[in-house]
Amino acid sequence: MKAAVVFEKGNNPQYAEFPDPEIPKENEVQVTVKAASIKNLDRAIAGGNHYSVSSEKHQPKIIGTDGAGYLSNGQKVYFFSKKGTAAAKVNVEKGFTIPVPEELDFITAAALPNAVMGSAMGLKFKAGMKPGDTVLINGATGVTGKIAVQVARLYGAKKIIATGRNEESLQLLLTLGADEVVSLKQPDEDFKTKIKEIHSETPVDIILDYLWGHSVEMILNTLKGNGTFSHKTRLVSVGGMSGDIIQLSSQILRGTDIQISGSGLGSWTKEETHLLFTEIIPEMFQAAVAGSIQIDTETADIKDVEAVWNAEIPAGKRLVLTI
Repeated sequence: MKAAVVFEKGNNPQYAEFPDPEIPKENEVQVTVKAASIKNLDRAIAGGNHYSVSSEKHQPKIIGTDGAGYLSNGQKVYFFSKKGTAAAKVNVEKGFTIPVPEELDFITAAALPNAVMGSAMGLKFKAGMKPGDTVLINGATGVTGKIAVQVARLYGAKKIIATGRNEESLQLLLTLGADEVVSLKQPDEDFKTKIKEIHSETPVDIILDYLWGHSVEMILNTLKGNGTFSHKTRLVSVGGMSGDIIQLSSQILRGTDIQISGSGLGSWTKEETHLLFTEIIPEMFQAAVAGSIQIDTETADIKDVEAVWNAEIPAGKRLVLTI
């Protein structure tokens, strides 16, 4: 069969022949793939740089971790697989497939779930979000950040504050559910002053962070307590686009009622992952059908995978390979 394959570590994937999957095992189904989303996660895994594969010996592998297609009975499904997804056919564990509404196209079905995972799991399970909470989304101008704004609104946020560097995308977020936007391009002191003003007026309950790095250091410093009672804030790390390391003063932790956790592969329990596949993503598919959540995509034929692998994708769009 044809597939998008990385033959040597560090090389771009190629559209090439690859062995057909074996007959599915008892706990598997075979999916005829129609679309596979390509994310920073997939690029890191393909290059052997992601923590989930860093100890593995590299061998030729199909790229991608999720996609959409149909089963032998014609049922449309979304699926997740660590064995690769950008191929004509893929064997998938039954527990990692989700029915896709007939009204939803394969491209949206392939692109939406990963963008939902970090935000929905972070808000629901790591932060314990309740309707009426105030949510600050740090680094909201990318694909996942834009979805996070919409998910927070669907979950009943009272106020949503979004930060980012792309001014055009920040303004777009106001139409997607954000109540206030704060530019990260302004001087540090101005940024910290603005966040402190917001926190003083409407205390931030949850920070959903896609950047880490310097911006998180600034936000934590603005929340630092002064020895009196402080508002409880839950910070959930979903990404590290600005770096994996921060400097954190122990005084912030001792003087502030703050909880720091992460949301990503390896941080979710089996029970939470089960709910992701049985409740959360199906709910988001229905929201997409209803038009209350939307994701922008850039599509390319799988034959062109080598050319588009490192291409610059427009801000806020998810690359999807069609098959």
